[in-house]
Amino acid sequence: MAGERIGVYPGTFDPITSGHAEIVRRSMRLVDRLVLAPAMNIGKGPLFSLEERVEMLREIIAEQEPDVAGRIGIVPFTGLLVHFAKAQSATCIIRGLRAVSDFEYEIQMANMNARMEPAIETIFLMASDRHQFIASSLVKDIARLGGDTSKFVSAKVYERLKSKFAGLNGVN
Repeated sequence: MAGERIGVYPGTFDPITSGHAEIVRRSMRLVDRLVLAPAMNIGKGPLFSLEERVEMLREIIAEQEPDVAGRIGIVPFTGLLVHFAKAQSATCIIRGLRAVSDFEYEIQMANMNARMEPAIETIFLMASDRHQFIASSLVKDIARLGGDTSKFVSAKVYERLKSKFAGLNGVN
């Protein structure tokens, strides 16, 4: 559709957290369509496979109102984000920020992307105070050590984490 505002929300989503879900919900007020873009080639070796991460994203979409869910898609990507966004006809890239340290890195990326594709804007959404501290890496560390991650992820993701780490440190 001409003039359609398409946003791309990229990430590792390993796993998707309550903070990611909040950014998805808030993004839908800004764009007509949102493409959730899990990174395919991750140098840091994800806990969850691409297929599992896509399934977790599908679960987040299913939690949305039907009119909102119908405007969200999932397209895994590899390579430069800005090239992917252009291929999706995106008008913007959505990035969630938790802290000043996130901003320092993200502003560099946004400026580089703007140089390569000036027509694609980067929109930064600050995490709410109840989600600012949630990071996928911390969630995985807590789960790995037998801690309760249920306050940081959906019930289904919580069960997936428990399954991944079942039997470690004597915790089931």
